[in-house]
Amino acid sequence: MPHPLTDLPVRTVVREGPAHPADPADHRVRADVCVVGAGIAGLSAAVESAKLGREVVLVDSLPVLGGQMVNSLIGLFCGVFGNAPQHRRLTYGLLEDIFADLGASGDLFYRVGHTTTVGYDEVRLGRWVEDTVRAHGIKVLTGASLAGVDREGDRVVGARFATRYGPVDVRAHGFVDASGDAALCWAAGLPCRLPDREIYGSQQLVVEHLDESEPPDPADLSARVGAKAAEYGLRRHDGLAFFFPGRGTAVLNMTHIEAPLDPIAASEAQLEGKAQADRVVEFLRAEFPEVFGKAVVRSYGLPGRRQTRWVQAVHQLTVDEVRAGTRFPDAVARTAWPIELHDTPDGYVWETFGGDHLHYVPLRSMAPPGVANLLVAGRCVDGDAAALSSVRVMGPCAAMGHAAAHALDMAGSDGSVHAVHAGRAAELGDRIRENLDD
Repeated sequence: MPHPLTDLPVRTVVREGPAHPADPADHRVRADVCVVGAGIAGLSAAVESAKLGREVVLVDSLPVLGGQMVNSLIGLFCGVFGNAPQHRRLTYGLLEDIFADLGASGDLFYRVGHTTTVGYDEVRLGRWVEDTVRAHGIKVLTGASLAGVDREGDRVVGARFATRYGPVDVRAHGFVDASGDAALCWAAGLPCRLPDREIYGSQQLVVEHLDESEPPDPADLSARVGAKAAEYGLRRHDGLAFFFPGRGTAVLNMTHIEAPLDPIAASEAQLEGKAQADRVVEFLRAEFPEVFGKAVVRSYGLPGRRQTRWVQAVHQLTVDEVRAGTRFPDAVARTAWPIELHDTPDGYVWETFGGDHLHYVPLRSMAPPGVANLLVAGRCVDGDAAALSSVRVMGPCAAMGHAAAHALDMAGSDGSVHAVHAGRAAELGDRIRENLDD
């Protein structure tokens, strides 16, 4: 008798007709809410929408979930806590679950200074994201690049994605653009903003086999980089190393790379980023041999992008509003994170705030005019360059995603998100109170 593996039938098939962009999609997905982008903002929007009883599809161009939070090796949750001396907790929701579960397994740690940041093991966080999405019954479409958007009047009714398995057509009542680059809004023909000069991203990496018994003082490390950057061919003249206590590893944030929207240039930036990262490791081995002398790269993250293209919304958050701590009637997120604008190749602006300071993101900065059922969340919300640099970190991004889920739920299948920020802001505030008030 033949072995079962030798008796497996195989057939030959041919696609009916040549592929054409206008052809009907090979696959169709229907949902109440479509979230584009599976980083912290998109994940928060998807999970909260599912908790509200909505059928959700979560789409990402990467083949895995987690966005930059997991795949760019950011290494720290920033903007979740206020500044010293109180260190108030500012964001809950999804982050509360992440902190509880990864804390219980020993896969995160707290760094207390002017503010409190939370370090994490990116491998465990990645699995947490996947398990959580499955537990909430969220449909997932990964490896899917946006190819087009269908609009009817003031509503987005569908989005088309290219995948290796053929085009996919997603239809939904509401949409959240958490792509980071305002990809959904851009494809829908909505106005977007671009900075007049480069805002640099970073090539993060994790190094291991470190002696963490006496890690370099952060100020000393930054000063040494500044003094010897030219000698080692380092573009950025400062940098940070985030040690995971007890594991002999650290996340390095010591590079600056362009973040172009041109596909060829973006690919070249990825290669340049790794070359910069290798020079950083060479510098650390030579200059801090007692700690980094045996350091090897465990993993390189995908290119980290800070501010590239973002939406023009009903309201543009300004740096004056950030500095003043303006509390908007339709506020949905708060943070005390500094202005952190990476607009020069060798350094960045770092403007901190006092212990009582908070600044806010209004729903209007997430709502593009002219479209009733789409909100943006995360680093593509509307702000001037400096204001955006202070709200694009993970704490407020998670809160924005959380709020987007509730605003779409309040708008319903045929209502408008603009009616929420214009006339129902107090009701929305009651739903998301834990992210707004102590």
